[in-house]
Amino acid sequence: MSSTRHNSNPLSFFCGLLAIFWWNGVAFNVAAVEFYTEKPSFLPSCRIYEPGFTKCSTNSIQKLIDQLHVGIPEIVEKYGTWDPMHVRDIVFKQDNVEVATIRANLTDVVVKGFSQTKIKESRVSKKDFHWQTKIFLPKMRLDAKYKMQGRILLIPLSGEGNIFIEIENLDILMYTKTRLYEKGGFTFDNVTAVQVKLNMSRVRTQLDNLFNGRSKEVERSTNQFFNDNWRDFYEALRPLIVDTVENILKDIMSAVFHLIPANFFVEDIPTPQQLYGTTT
Repeated sequence: MSSTRHNSNPLSFFCGLLAIFWWNGVAFNVAAVEFYTEKPSFLPSCRIYEPGFTKCSTNSIQKLIDQLHVGIPEIVEKYGTWDPMHVRDIVFKQDNVEVATIRANLTDVVVKGFSQTKIKESRVSKKDFHWQTKIFLPKMRLDAKYKMQGRILLIPLSGEGNIFIEIENLDILMYTKTRLYEKGGFTFDNVTAVQVKLNMSRVRTQLDNLFNGRSKEVERSTNQFFNDNWRDFYEALRPLIVDTVENILKDIMSAVFHLIPANFFVEDIPTPQQLYGTTT
């Protein structure tokens, strides 16, 4: 199985040269910057070698998430709103798997629900400064236009139209690998890899125009079958959903942590030279 992404509609998020920041319907011109040289007021700083760091870090990342919802100019300018967010087109293929063999294209993808993100825990390794983060979303919904052919749960599918996938009580366990680097006298995090594990209490879906509209009754009963057997349906589309969440989070974090120095999150973070030794 594999999942690849095309850049026809880039995922909407961060960093630019000039931003127009919308606040209560009024546009303000804001001079954006390559990276911050002063700590933003919304962000608490923590010290990793002091007691209580994990609690402090959890609060700090929550404040960052809250500010993303309000709007960070460099992010809004290039990538658009945090919620809803517009995600680049998805091309998905899964072959020779018991629960599904499908080819699907998703366009005009919109994901909702990230404004309600709760950071349950943010841990940072003192050894390599990789992260482990526990995240909770009460509800995440993906809306898109789809074109699909194949089978899911032994049901042959062929159609195109509107689709939504709605996930309730989504717990995300995120593992993030980073590499520290220096820029302008500050230490930054370069996010090199993201892996997530997902757990949820319910998945709902609706695929319009299944079977190319030949039978609305069969379409209705098929969607009902998918919703009645939502755990099996999720397993069929799990690679697509996991890949989508991983790419969203990686794009978000890469942009944020190229913009905001790691020193502003962790005051006593080592320099790359101190952590890795002198490189030639």
